[in-house]
Amino acid sequence: MKASELLASPQIKAVLFDFDGIIIDSEWPIYESWMRVFEGEGQTLAQETYVQCIGSDFDTWSPEKYLEELTGKSYDWKKINAQRQVELESDLEGVKPLPGVVELLQKLNADGVKVAIVSSSSHRWVDAWVEKLDLMQYLEHVVCRGDAPRIKPAPDLYEEGARRFMLPPEQCLVIEDSLNGVKAGNAAGCVTVAVPSRLTSCLDFSTADDVIESLTDLV
Repeated sequence: MKASELLASPQIKAVLFDFDGIIIDSEWPIYESWMRVFEGEGQTLAQETYVQCIGSDFDTWSPEKYLEELTGKSYDWKKINAQRQVELESDLEGVKPLPGVVELLQKLNADGVKVAIVSSSSHRWVDAWVEKLDLMQYLEHVVCRGDAPRIKPAPDLYEEGARRFMLPPEQCLVIEDSLNGVKAGNAAGCVTVAVPSRLTSCLDFSTADDVIESLTDLV
């Protein structure tokens, strides 16, 4: 079944959006910040390698450990990551929601479909962006790391999202750009739709219920 048909199904009562890579294009600038670190050490960081941690955290795969393995060196990651954060904030200056985001949120609200963001990122990161982009008006909940025992690819965050709406997971449609996120949605028992980003487009999303190019496909 196509994503538009899944969304229109009477079964679907809520849509659970991932944040990074779905609401804003933040994943690519983060990847670029890591590439600069690797290049500074004479190393490369392939897209296909880095995407292992997208949608999850460094417990899944760590660029820090990977660089240390490549070079045999140890690094002051606190200092390096602080500098990366400065660069990232500059790179994301003026960022807007990805195409179709606001229109889809408005459509879901008009149709009476419940909406939440469910992210492996911190509340500090997600909440700040939601406020900055004036998106909270469309949302009933924001679920982030710390709101459930485990982050993606474990199902816990999506199970928590469904619980907050007092719905069975099968009545929730998950929209994800990462394979870790799709795995989490599937494991929770949700319907899953993948919208690969420019960073995750190299991944195989065949386990999702459907794959679309943009959220504009659902508006």
